[in-house]
Amino acid sequence: MVTKRKPNFENLLKVLRRETPSRPVLMELFMNGVIYNRFCDPEYQYGNGFDGLVTTASSFANLGYDYFTASIAGFGFPQKARDSKQTTTLNHEPAIYDRKSFDEYQWPDAQPHNFEQLTKAAPYIPEGMKAVMIGPSGVLENTIAIMGYDNLCEKLYEDPQLVSDVTENVGRCLVKFYTLGAENDLVGAAFGNDDWGFNTQTMLSPKHMREYIFPWHKKIVEAMHSRNKPCILHSCGNPLEIMDDIAGDIKYDGRHSYEDNIIPVEDFYERFHDKIAVIGGIDVNFITTAKPEEIKERSKKMLERTSSRGGYALGTGNSVPEYIPVENYLAMLSAAYDLD
Repeated sequence: MVTKRKPNFENLLKVLRRETPSRPVLMELFMNGVIYNRFCDPEYQYGNGFDGLVTTASSFANLGYDYFTASIAGFGFPQKARDSKQTTTLNHEPAIYDRKSFDEYQWPDAQPHNFEQLTKAAPYIPEGMKAVMIGPSGVLENTIAIMGYDNLCEKLYEDPQLVSDVTENVGRCLVKFYTLGAENDLVGAAFGNDDWGFNTQTMLSPKHMREYIFPWHKKIVEAMHSRNKPCILHSCGNPLEIMDDIAGDIKYDGRHSYEDNIIPVEDFYERFHDKIAVIGGIDVNFITTAKPEEIKERSKKMLERTSSRGGYALGTGNSVPEYIPVENYLAMLSAAYDLD
């Protein structure tokens, strides 16, 4: 399946302005190498750096997206090695656990050369597309990666100044990264990707989130907005207690990542579409286990629900991992094609 749609980034911008686009809009945080290789132009093979950007853009265009997601290689926060198989632990050996280890930590420093691959790829990107930049995880995720989750929770009470200093340094590094990314002509928007919660609550208390995490996300959004480019929050977990922060104070343009067992995207849209654009939401478990015709029907109903009110892009609740059957993923897309 290769669609005859022509990319037009303005369609995605309309969604993020909570307007009604000219046709249904699709959006994902990312797919997977199997899909990228299957649907890209035949001269490409999925890889890293320049090749990965061009292949990703090719497959996104052939599947009917108006943008492609761009991960920036070569920038990240050093952390102690941790086991990673089907899952990974949040309680590995911390790189920072006291003032001495903080003073010895080597903080990354984003530079213009980190974005050279984007500039190199620009001539090969299908006409009408822009990149939606993905960050190297966010303030909370990187703080947990550096400190370990249990250790972080303990330090919130034993040494809050250390937590403040770590999150400040993580935040400053990320703000510079997004500031440089926003200056790149190929970048049209960005994801602020930072998992904040469990099924029932945020990983830190809302009070601590507001003290240590949210101020830096607000600066990240401001960095994108200063270049008139929108910023979308990708964050797993239950957001209901902090929606005023997300949409009102931080001013994210859109929110992504939904699970039916937290709040179905249909219900979230009815509650919050007048405050923030709603991205994706077709539950990953549902799209993995349901029949293609069921997936298409739910996707079609979601597009019909939002067609006159705008502010919605169709996609999965999180991403398209390899265990989602390709025919199920395509069934979701076909609901948008049918309504073109």
